[in-house]
Amino acid sequence: MTGRRLLTLNAGSSSLKFAIYEVEANTPLRLSGQVSGLGGTPHLKVNAGPARLAAETWTDTRGLEAVLARTFGWLDGAGWGEGVVAVGHRIVHGGLHFHEPTVLTETVLQGLEALAPLAPLHQGFNLRGVDMAAAHFPDALQVGVFDTAFHAGQPEVARLYALPRDLIAEGLLAYGFHGLSYEYIASALRAQEGPAAGGRTIVCHLGSGVSLCALSDGQSVATTMGFSALEGPPMSTRSGSLDPGIVLHLMQAKGMSVEAVTDLLYNRSGLLGLSGLSGDMVTLLASPLPDARQALEVYVYRIARQIGSLAAALGGLDTLVFTAGVGENAAEIRARIIAQCGWLGVRLDDTANAAGARRISLPESAVTALVIPTDEQVIIARGVAGLLEPSGAFDEAPSA
Repeated sequence: MTGRRLLTLNAGSSSLKFAIYEVEANTPLRLSGQVSGLGGTPHLKVNAGPARLAAETWTDTRGLEAVLARTFGWLDGAGWGEGVVAVGHRIVHGGLHFHEPTVLTETVLQGLEALAPLAPLHQGFNLRGVDMAAAHFPDALQVGVFDTAFHAGQPEVARLYALPRDLIAEGLLAYGFHGLSYEYIASALRAQEGPAAGGRTIVCHLGSGVSLCALSDGQSVATTMGFSALEGPPMSTRSGSLDPGIVLHLMQAKGMSVEAVTDLLYNRSGLLGLSGLSGDMVTLLASPLPDARQALEVYVYRIARQIGSLAAALGGLDTLVFTAGVGENAAEIRARIIAQCGWLGVRLDDTANAAGARRISLPESAVTALVIPTDEQVIIARGVAGLLEPSGAFDEAPSA
């Protein structure tokens, strides 16, 4: 007989990640999957522990809704859709009010929909995933777990912009994002480095989106993304931080609409804009073109500058962590960032870095440098499990 299962969904503009856990057990069922290439030809990959269950290219499927429907169909056909009592969703923006895992009632969903302009690449996709999961699993509890929640306890001085108080009261604050990733890294550090969780730690979440977070004993004290997911270093297609005067210039002197500026800053800037070639790190690292090389120089420079800023917020640095797609896989980028952070006392072990080892700093390094794969899915599962089974825990992550 099938036990009670928990499905997690992380629906985005370019990929869909999912996993299934068993509610009664303290370890997951180890079913995890991803559909990549939502903007082109989707490709499904599903694992159960080390076993590959599926690897399919869906040439006749386009867009998130079609991919979700086909994914649910695959789960049902393989027997994994049985017994799902709850679906946990990554919701990028929780705004002022949503700091804990929350049952997604109609009222809650309306509030989250109003936040969509603050995360245009993510919020709408997240919420469409909720709608489709509710329709497919009508008896399952739908729960939101929020990327902004991990940063809600930051010191007020770290969250305030120098704006009039009435605008601050309306919610014009630095929220921070990638919170599920940072929460996972903090828990991994507690398990591997002890209760101090790496002491004064900076985590570099380097993926298509890029942000850094300063942790003190596992708690967020400062982060580079703020009111929106545009702030911070350059990203794959997002500009990162820039002078607000540029936005005024684009609208006043160039006559660009709000929609055109939004498209420019979210979809046509960052590494793609600087290189004129691609926002993909593998492509840029392989390119001999001068603009591609300079795009990477700007990327590394801006990240190193942010590390210096966050080290100042922490009053020093004990641990530097790289995570997410680029952070976990691009040894050259890690090496270049660490080279610019030598003044902090971090010393790279070139051999360990090239081999993709967990610890990539030399024994004599004053700062421990680590590579830790992130797992947002297990954080979603823990949040949902806390609502279903207060004593439940999910201490181990599946591998996709």
